[in-house]
Amino acid sequence: MTKLTLGTYPHMLGFEQLERLLERTAKSGNEGYPPFNIEQTSDCSYRITLAVAGFAETDLAITVEDRQLVIRGRQREDGEDRIYLHRGIAARQFQRSFVLADGVEVGEAVMENGLLHIDLSRAVPETVVQTIRIRKG
Repeated sequence: MTKLTLGTYPHMLGFEQLERLLERTAKSGNEGYPPFNIEQTSDCSYRITLAVAGFAETDLAITVEDRQLVIRGRQREDGEDRIYLHRGIAARQFQRSFVLADGVEVGEAVMENGLLHIDLSRAVPETVVQTIRIRKG
């Protein structure tokens, strides 16, 4: 079976970057932890909410790397002086990635009641009509 790519469609010019983004997203390895929501808060804004109970603000890092929003969490060990009779709350590290479209900017991040909220906004592109003059050859 032949793999169809965006380059095989003659009317789709310059979308090679989109194809690379889709491949990178498929390979990002996001597991189901931590759970998250994505909501549209207006026509041009979004909010990603991650359930990060047990993490402090200093345990989390948020970066944008090559149009990819990356959230990393790593809890510090409480110390080895604790003796757990049962440990059902996992203190594991995580990495969550979200590919951002051109024009999407990351706003503020707020920690509230064990939830990390990250606000995103998308600039509305201006409609531009360009007339190309035909030169005699």
